[in-house]
Amino acid sequence: MAFIAAEKRGGVWRPGKFLEKHPIASVFLLDEDRAVTKAYGLHHALGTDAIDIAHPATLVIDRGGLVRYIYRGDNQLDRAPLDEVIRALQE
Repeated sequence: MAFIAAEKRGGVWRPGKFLEKHPIASVFLLDEDRAVTKAYGLHHALGTDAIDIAHPATLVIDRGGLVRYIYRGDNQLDRAPLDEVIRALQE
């Protein structure tokens, strides 16, 4: 499992400092140039809730690189239903 954040290393949220205080056992990647979020259609250039950020999203991608599940939130508080994610992981 990997987490990707559309954030710059020295950005507002300071992901490095956060992870020092709250370590996780998964890979955490920064999409500093928004290449990943743009490739998956998740880039949010301008909206009422954000500028140049990614829509919150959950993707389940199998070992072969095939996207098995994708949920794109409409705003920064909209997250994938946990039961859907678990079902996608089990399949």
